[in-house]
Amino acid sequence: MMPRIQIIIVNHNTRAELLACLASLHSAWPTTVESIVVVDNGSTDGSVGEVGRQYPKVTVIALDQNRGFGAANNVALRLSRSEYVLFLNSDTVVPAGSIDQLFTRLVARRAVAAGPRLVDEDGRPEVSFGSMLTPASEMLQRIRVRLAAGDSRVGHWYIGRRLATERQVDWVSGACLLVHRERALAVGGFDERYFLYEEDVDLCAALRATGGVILFTPAAQVVHLRGRSVRQSSGGATRSSHYDRSHLAFYEKHAPHWTPWLRRWQRWRE
Repeated sequence: MMPRIQIIIVNHNTRAELLACLASLHSAWPTTVESIVVVDNGSTDGSVGEVGRQYPKVTVIALDQNRGFGAANNVALRLSRSEYVLFLNSDTVVPAGSIDQLFTRLVARRAVAAGPRLVDEDGRPEVSFGSMLTPASEMLQRIRVRLAAGDSRVGHWYIGRRLATERQVDWVSGACLLVHRERALAVGGFDERYFLYEEDVDLCAALRATGGVILFTPAAQVVHLRGRSVRQSSGGATRSSHYDRSHLAFYEKHAPHWTPWLRRWQRWRE
C-alpha cells in the first residue's frame, strides 16, 4: 500500500508525551504514512531540540508563540502535499496497525473524515463522537461521558455496546482525526476563532455541509492520555475559560438563537 498520509502533531510543552507518541509510531511504522510533522506552539520545555535529536526525519515547525490548536494544525495542513492528513494529539499512543486500519475503513466507506475508538491508559473507552451540538445533544453526551467514567456495570455495558459499532456520525474527536486534505482545505481548515475546544466539531460540521461523510470506526483503536496535552496548551488561561469562549463562539456561528441563553448560563455559573 502506497503511503498517502501525513501525520500532524501539535505540541506545547508536552515533551514526554510527544516523545512517547513518536516512539509508538516509529516502533511499527504505518504503511499508509509517508511523513510526520510536529508543529510546536512556542514550547519552553526543550521539545523541539529533543525531537530533532531523537527523530531527525520528523519535520518540526517551531512557532514563536502558542497560537492555539486549530491555528497550529492549519500551518502544517496548508504546507502538506499528502492526499490525507491525520491530526493527532501529542498525548496519544498508537498501537501497531491502527492508522492503516483507520485509513482502510475511511476509504471503504468513502468518508471525508474518520476517527478511531479512543481508550485511556487502562483501556476504558472515551466517548469520542457525537451529534451536532445542541443543548439536548450536549446533555445526552454528558450523561454518556459520566457513564463511561463511572462504576456502573449497566453504564459500561451501554457505552461498550455503543462504541462497538461503526457508524456515520456528526463529529469525531480531534485527538485522532483523519481527513482528506483537499476537502479540509476547501472549507478553510480549522476555524481559528477557537483557541482550544470545539474546533473538531466545527470542522466536521463544515465537511458535512459539503456532503462529506464523517465516520467513527472501532476497527482502529488509539490510546488517548486524555487531558495531558490540554493542561499544557491553555496559553495561560484556565481550561474552563477556553471552553466557555469556544462554546459561545460555536453557538454564535451555528445556532445564534441559543446564544443569549448560553451567556446567561455562563454568567450564572461564575
